[in-house]
Amino acid sequence: MDEQLISKKELLELTGISYGQLYRWKRKDLIPEEWFIRKSTFTGQETFFPKAKILARIDKIIDMKDNLSLNELADMFSPNLAEMALHKSDIINRGIVSTMALQYFTDQTGDADAFTFERLIHMYVLDRMLHTGEMSLEEGKGLLQVLRDHYQRFEGRSCELMLVRKMGVSIFLLSASPGEVYFDNGTKLVSHISLASCLEELKAKLT
Repeated sequence: MDEQLISKKELLELTGISYGQLYRWKRKDLIPEEWFIRKSTFTGQETFFPKAKILARIDKIIDMKDNLSLNELADMFSPNLAEMALHKSDIINRGIVSTMALQYFTDQTGDADAFTFERLIHMYVLDRMLHTGEMSLEEGKGLLQVLRDHYQRFEGRSCELMLVRKMGVSIFLLSASPGEVYFDNGTKLVSHISLASCLEELKAKLT
């Protein structure tokens, strides 16, 4: 199901914040760039946001901004996780991924005393795809391969993961977002997820 969106005008009216506050918080990385979604409407281009996420984030900012500076809030919402590493027990105890996904991941990519943030991202996407039931365990090998080979190319940019099938053959694609991808009539788009959303969800679990 598509995520429910809220327009910028509705957001400002509902929350009582100003245009200037919204974009100041964006510049400070309190609100992710990928949450600003440009769409064509009958009046022209308008900005929309994922409704549940943006409302929850603004509530947190308003609740905490009197006690924390904008820089401190930015550190909380966008922590430096590049140097983080978690042991297996921590991954399971904190509910990062399921035991099955962790075991499958280590079977395919090798075990480790601790898993880096980059490997945690791959593991989290694997778990999410398996959880939907749209991807088989065998197809998980292709998912991990495309993440290992190409995910770093999108560092600092939003990207989307697509699983397509044609005549029983599965293919994973990584595409910059926003972007457009077209397939022939014999190709079925099985799954389409935002890796930026996965990254935000993982950060929330880690912080």
